[in-house]
Amino acid sequence: MSEQATKQYKQMVGVVVSDKMKDTLVVRVVRLVRHPTYQRVVRRAKKFKVHNVGIKTRVGDEVRIEQTRPISKDKRWRLLEVVRSSPELAE
Repeated sequence: MSEQATKQYKQMVGVVVSDKMKDTLVVRVVRLVRHPTYQRVVRRAKKFKVHNVGIKTRVGDEVRIEQTRPISKDKRWRLLEVVRSSPELAE
């Protein structure tokens, strides 16, 4: 096997809810799930700590994150790109 297989890592899109830590963002990812009993679509949200070095982001930005090796106790994701900037305070 001369060709090396490249592994596909999980990617998600979410909104930055905190950027107060050094090199770390907190990103909220919302997904839609069908309720098992009532069959109604329900929103489920989860927050992930994301490693960020060198990419300018603010609270409210929509970002794409990718799963990676453990960087710290809680960080297992890294920032890939800013999908959409937040509309408030556009400087």
